Amino acid sequence: MTINALLGKIATLIINPLIILGFTVATIFLFYGIAEMIWKADDSGGLEKSKDNVKYGVIGIFVMFSVYGILRVIIDTFGITPPSGLFP
Repeated sequence: MTINALLGKIATLIINPLIILGFTVATIFLFYGIAEMIWKADDSGGLEKSKDNVKYGVIGIFVMFSVYGILRVIIDTFGITPPSGLFP
């Protein structure tokens, strides 16, 4: 097994599920914050917490896109070919 094949399997079996999990958690947090903002629109204390949740959800999605981009650059730079998955 070559090093490229090993790194490709690591990317497919470990890194891809972690990226998908991160996107999922950030998206759920974002939508939860939006729903909480709607439910607590009349409560000023709850509204501030909801705004923070939305802010952290957006930051989380941005971080996950950045991680995906960085990994894509690394994969292209070193010529790693994952068998299949998130890195087309």
